[in-house]
Amino acid sequence: MNIQQLYEFCLSKKGVTEHFPFDEDTLVFKVGGKMFCLTSLKEWEKGTPSLNLKCEPDRSQELRAEYEAIKPGYHMSKVHWNTIDFKSDVSNKMMCELITMSYDLVFKSLTKKSQNEIIDLEN
Repeated sequence: MNIQQLYEFCLSKKGVTEHFPFDEDTLVFKVGGKMFCLTSLKEWEKGTPSLNLKCEPDRSQELRAEYEAIKPGYHMSKVHWNTIDFKSDVSNKMMCELITMSYDLVFKSLTKKSQNEIIDLEN
């Protein structure tokens, strides 16, 4: 997966917007105004890309034990966020599953009103 594929995959999900809320380097994808995916553009340019993705705490522990590339979230809550290194033991398919899991977790945390507004916008 390259940065363009990541960008297109994230934006293909309902209600997703892109932002640079922290600086000009950190690309953040949000749904309903809440973050579900963060990545450093400079790290992509250097060839060492990674993503910060939200995850259920128990599943985070399992993933960290199973994959060398999955670590506690860098500059994030170590309980609810993972950092996943690209070009590692996580396949592109698994990376997409982890992004979707993060998106779903954040989407489900939104109010029913917000969820319905996002669904209605896409229909």
